[in-house]
Amino acid sequence: MSALKIKKGTTKHSAYNLRPTFSDVQETHTLAVLVDNEPGVLARVIGLFSGRGYNIDSLTVAETDHQGHTSRITIVTTGTPQVIEQIKAQLGRIVPVHEVHDLTVEGRAVERELALLKVEGSGDKRVEALRLADIFRANVVDSTLDSFVFEITGTPAKIDAFADLMRPLGLSDMARTGVAALPRGALGSD
Repeated sequence: MSALKIKKGTTKHSAYNLRPTFSDVQETHTLAVLVDNEPGVLARVIGLFSGRGYNIDSLTVAETDHQGHTSRITIVTTGTPQVIEQIKAQLGRIVPVHEVHDLTVEGRAVERELALLKVEGSGDKRVEALRLADIFRANVVDSTLDSFVFEITGTPAKIDAFADLMRPLGLSDMARTGVAALPRGALGSD
């Protein structure tokens, strides 16, 4: 009988089943939560996450219906499938929450984020920053003799890629709004 060596920090899996177990898989989900627009609601939602040790990767909130006094909270979070289900169930039990939608599993969704990036540099680096901004369809919203502030919208991956390219060119500061998301198509359709 041969011995199976296991590296420290890894789990033992059969050679016939090399897929990670269900509880090992970390997934990123975008949740849209419709809530009453009243004081303390956001604090309760955030309290649910912090009290249970769940992480929020992105958070946006704004009133969506002034007459109905409702707001949409868009949360991007990461966890195992069990943790994601717990988060959705617990969000649904908070009193001012009307609806919880997991846009990741309910079908295709449109996700966008806005970012402002300050890039400091001169000479060729300045020219290269402008060239890349044109490729990424980023707009110059402020310019001085030694810096630019670019505005870019798109998926979080697009913004990450643009920021990665700007770092060697003098990226000195960045502000991001977080993800705003809506399901695609008509209600109830794929």
